[in-house]
Amino acid sequence: MEKKRSFWERMTGSVNVEEEQEETKISSKSSREKKQDNNWIEEENEEAELAIDVYQTPTDIIVQTMVAGVKPEDLELSVARDMLTIKGHREESRTIDEDNYFSKELYWGRFSRTISLPAEVEPEEVEATEKHGLLTIKVKKVDKDKKNSVKIKSI
Repeated sequence: MEKKRSFWERMTGSVNVEEEQEETKISSKSSREKKQDNNWIEEENEEAELAIDVYQTPTDIIVQTMVAGVKPEDLELSVARDMLTIKGHREESRTIDEDNYFSKELYWGRFSRTISLPAEVEPEEVEATEKHGLLTIKVKKVDKDKKNSVKIKSI
């Protein structure tokens, strides 16, 4: 069974050490056959998985991911109390014949990532910023210790 490669592996062309060892065991094939067997050129209907960092501050959950080359209008972010989903599309603007490539490791196409958040958050209190290709999402944690005094009205 083939393991789906992470966005980072696709973006950088890196391979898992175990997979690399398996590849060396495969009998010698032509380079075109190896490219087709090696899945580093993805089909258009597949989605890559984003690599992310998730950490917390006392009041927020912070999620960071690289989205270089993606326009903000090509990104979709949805937040629930315990889940966060990032979807997007990176378009290749150049048209170069496949035969003219020596190496093709950059990932172009659809990508997404859904994660379970480590704490309950306020879906309405989200701040997302992008700077130099780094998308930073800041989501406010639910303050379970917060209390609200309600004044009772007589009618």
